[in-house]
Amino acid sequence: MMRLSVAVLLSLALPLCLAAEVDTDTGLIKAPGWETVRAHCGGCHSHALVTQQRADRQSWLDAIRWMQQTQNLWQFPADVEAQMLDYLASNYPPQPNRRRAPIPASLMPRASAPD
Repeated sequence: MMRLSVAVLLSLALPLCLAAEVDTDTGLIKAPGWETVRAHCGGCHSHALVTQQRADRQSWLDAIRWMQQTQNLWQFPADVEAQMLDYLASNYPPQPNRRRAPIPASLMPRASAPD
């Protein structure tokens, strides 16, 4: 009975041990590269904008390129950019079903007739 209790206790505690540590100031997952992302991304916008997004490596790169082309984001040295992309793709990857299903057409308001 004692062995079963210990096994149950360990199985309940294991997910807590494996949970990623999160920086309380930024909400970023503390993993290799998080400090680089903190330094470069938080200068222009909230870190919440990062933590709310989910993308693969190419989509993160596309977002960086868009910010560089339209928002005056500076160019990164190749090694810094690679570190940021590794971090973002590993810790904020795509997740299925993050959005609600579209509203069925039958529940949408009818288009009004032109005047």
